[in-house]
Amino acid sequence: MGFFVFVTADDNVALMPPVLDILFEDDHCLVVNKPSGLSTQAPRGIDSLELQVRAALQARVNADMLYWQCDPTGRAPGVYLGLPHRLDRPVSGVIVLAKTKKGARKISKQFERRQVRKFYWAMVEGAVEPPAGTWADWLRKIPGQAQVEVVDENHPQAQQAVLHYRTLGHTAHGSWLEIELETGRMHQIRVQTSTRGHPVLGDTQYGSRIAFGPQVEDLRLRAIALHARQLSFVQTATREQITFMAPVGAAWRELGIGVAGD
Repeated sequence: MGFFVFVTADDNVALMPPVLDILFEDDHCLVVNKPSGLSTQAPRGIDSLELQVRAALQARVNADMLYWQCDPTGRAPGVYLGLPHRLDRPVSGVIVLAKTKKGARKISKQFERRQVRKFYWAMVEGAVEPPAGTWADWLRKIPGQAQVEVVDENHPQAQQAVLHYRTLGHTAHGSWLEIELETGRMHQIRVQTSTRGHPVLGDTQYGSRIAFGPQVEDLRLRAIALHARQLSFVQTATREQITFMAPVGAAWRELGIGVAGD
């Protein structure tokens, strides 16, 4: 994802970040539909959602400075951005970012207390039976690898992982699932589906044999058929529960999914 070039009022060239798919924004948070292939957060010098949102917010501040000159030094103030949660790089969908420390604190506590409701769509290989149910496993991150495995509950590094699923439909490639996470472990959906013989389409890391989306040369940019469909949390200012639903991308629509609802 590149940047657009624009010229400021004083004829200086600046970089404008690409347009973000913003689902909601208030004084404390920003809800975005993250594209697949983009890391939520990354080391310096690597593109990420955090970097793009920071750039977009800073561009607003810089533009305001041209008119209001809020800072007598002529320097635009910096922006705050907190990440209460993350989505894996190949995963698309709804994610909330905090614009204030108060917002970050309030939203992070909701995640810690499991008060945030998270629903995902997953296209997995094969026919899932029964068509609805609960999966519970014990997981651990493999040391030195960005990979998770199922372990015995007595393993010293074991963390419980629980999700609830229901089958929404079928395609020629397998089952279309709606999944609600009760816990939020690393790669949880990906490893729990794969362990049961139903890897997420495109997720070669966990055994998928079926491609999903454009097969670009850089494997890191390839999508998997896992989409954070819906997110509900309590708004910082109003203390009311708000819910956001992220539309799916072209690869999903090619499978006939999301056309009517989106």
